[in-house]
Amino acid sequence: MSEKPWVKFYDEGVPAHIDYPELTLPELLAASARKYPQRTATIFMGKALSYAQLDEAATRFAIALSRLGVEKGDRVALVLPNCPQFLIGYYGAMRLGAVVVPTNPMYVEREMEHQFKDAGVKAVLTLDLFYQRVRRVKEAAGIQSIVVTSIREQLPPLLSLLYPLKAKRDGTLVNVAAEDGIYTLPELLRSASGPAPATRPVPDDLALLQYTGGTTGVAKGAMLTHRNLVANTAQSVAWMTPGTHKNAHDIVLGALPYFHVYGMTVAMNLAVYVGGTQILLPRFVVKDVLEAIRKYRPTTFPGAPTMYIALINSPETKKYDLSSIAACISGSAPLPVEVQNKFEAMTGGKLVEGYGLTEASPVTHSNPLFGFRKYGTIGVPFPDTDARVVDLETGTEVLGPNQPGELCVRGPQVMKGYWNRPEETEKVLRDGWLYTGDIATVDEDGFFTIVDRKKDMIIASGYNIYPREIEEVLYTHPKVAEAAVVGIPDPYRGETVKAYIVPKAGANVTAEEIIAYCHEKLAAYKVPRLVEFRPELPKSMVGKVLRRLLRDEEVTRQQKQA
Repeated sequence: MSEKPWVKFYDEGVPAHIDYPELTLPELLAASARKYPQRTATIFMGKALSYAQLDEAATRFAIALSRLGVEKGDRVALVLPNCPQFLIGYYGAMRLGAVVVPTNPMYVEREMEHQFKDAGVKAVLTLDLFYQRVRRVKEAAGIQSIVVTSIREQLPPLLSLLYPLKAKRDGTLVNVAAEDGIYTLPELLRSASGPAPATRPVPDDLALLQYTGGTTGVAKGAMLTHRNLVANTAQSVAWMTPGTHKNAHDIVLGALPYFHVYGMTVAMNLAVYVGGTQILLPRFVVKDVLEAIRKYRPTTFPGAPTMYIALINSPETKKYDLSSIAACISGSAPLPVEVQNKFEAMTGGKLVEGYGLTEASPVTHSNPLFGFRKYGTIGVPFPDTDARVVDLETGTEVLGPNQPGELCVRGPQVMKGYWNRPEETEKVLRDGWLYTGDIATVDEDGFFTIVDRKKDMIIASGYNIYPREIEEVLYTHPKVAEAAVVGIPDPYRGETVKAYIVPKAGANVTAEEIIAYCHEKLAAYKVPRLVEFRPELPKSMVGKVLRRLLRDEEVTRQQKQA
């Protein structure tokens, strides 16, 4: 196989090598604000914020943090959904040279405390709805300052007036008591005038501690630099250029959560890089997505398979014109071919499967959007990205075409390592290569296919079984809306295959029907022995089905029965 056989499959206009700007993330925002001061940067609940306004607010937040004692290199956590304050906090903290720690707002106190303590967080910017949780861990986590913001601050005038009434009715009205170390964002921004702080980051400085379960065990902070994140943003822009950046600036639908590095790179940073407009949705709700597409005509809609599945299966969708959608890269989980075809037919746009992981900022692979693609693969490596498949035992032997092994990647987007975890870092970063923990194959053309996670592989009666292959078959069944496959403990076979199915609305389907269907399309040892129907599957905030939770439930159930 030649050095990089995949480059010949790049869309026309996508370069094999990119000259990356020597800029930090806040400098990307400043550059767009200089170039397009009056262009709309964000739209949130109907209210627009220009690039000049966003840039000024970020600078004011940097000044405010500096006055609170935050210095270059200190960690600042953001506990926020997608809203303008996320961008203000993100670029503002970085402008000071601080390191941002995005935190899932759904975290319970125990999870927040672990992350804040592990990262050594000094200040937190949080939504008032999550304030009490953050406040309760303030002392234990060693946090010095909490800055509280409200959705109301970024609403259009009429909605802003009505907000307290609705919040009171819903029981979500929060009064933030004045006490040491607690501040409100509007008050800080109002009083923060004068020159920006003198301290500034440089490209090789740490920008982000992005927490991940990673390739092994407990949540760890992936250390991503400005150079890592700017590079991956530039790679994503270059990949999508032929179809979406030629005639007008991008309008990006920000439905993926920005506290996750996928949404952060391919929606937020990408839009800022090109001076595009972001339609910010605090959470994925089908009706809200459809209304946003109708009203604002976004061209780019990065998402997760579950989002596209939800739109395909909603009876509401047929009432809307989705033809503005030009390009979608799907990540965070395998994209079933059926979903890809149906969504493209529905929108007239392109939907391709990509691949990434937190440790790589996150995107490393994608199918070409407008040219040759291979269904069921994650496509080819991004510009300046190398990839290979190595043996599972030693990780040192590079395997040939179509042999399953561990996927390794290297490129300018790969992290520096895990925060305060040198041993964990050594396991996954070897000689410049990031060992992903995913089992993959690569064909003669350089298209990679994820077979499964190393830890998700099912071993039944000595056979290696990959859940993804079975899920692909299940998704072709006309009565199946969603499917997940896991290996559950079996005293005889070691593990046995169990399928969890969400049927389509109104469909009557039996376990026998599912098993018979799989027998037609899979070797006998891969066919699920057990089928369970559910109204929904457990998912992460980015829509990834949590197979581990399903497996854990089954283990607990078996233990109770023992």
